Amino acid sequence: MEIRAVASSTQNGNQTSVETLGRPRFVAIPGKPGGQGFAVNGGELLFLALATCYCNDVYREAIAQGLRIDSVEVEVQGTFGGRGDPAREVSYEVTVKSPEPDAIVRDLLRETDEVAEIQNTLRQGFPVALSRITVNGKAETE
Repeated sequence: MEIRAVASSTQNGNQTSVETLGRPRFVAIPGKPGGQGFAVNGGELLFLALATCYCNDVYREAIAQGLRIDSVEVEVQGTFGGRGDPAREVSYEVTVKSPEPDAIVRDLLRETDEVAEIQNTLRQGFPVALSRITVNGKAETE
């Protein structure tokens, strides 16, 4: 499954979009006052990616097991240090409401933690490459 995300920022405004399997969707992220960037930082969006991934996966796994889940809330927290430092001490908490037996829901949540793709991507580490730079219409491949 190919996924694409685009963030564009100018003095006149910002635009963000995501696309999965050729289906684009726009995501509203406010700009900083006065322009030049976004009011939400990358660390916040990274943590939101962890939260939304796990939330969606809880529902996916519950459906696969024939379980009813009424609500899911995921809170992710962690720390970023100075410029260029990676996140540290990232953890998350989940609160679920369900008519299913508590033990079965707890098992579902533990199993979901093992298969959550964004969590597993970060746990295993992965290369991120700057592949092209374009300045004033002139592209350079790295």
